[in-house]
Amino acid sequence: VLIRGGRVKDLPGVRYHTVRGCLDTQGVDGRRKGRSKYGTKRPK
Repeated sequence: VLIRGGRVKDLPGVRYHTVRGCLDTQGVDGRRKGRSKYGTKRPK
């Protein structure tokens, strides 16, 4: 799992995010908008 910084203001204690589609995490299937953060290639 690859971790990046970046907190969520309305969730106390959440300071990190996982990088999807990198190392051993899978990208999100069916993701069409904002794909880059979710490790999804452009659909054909």
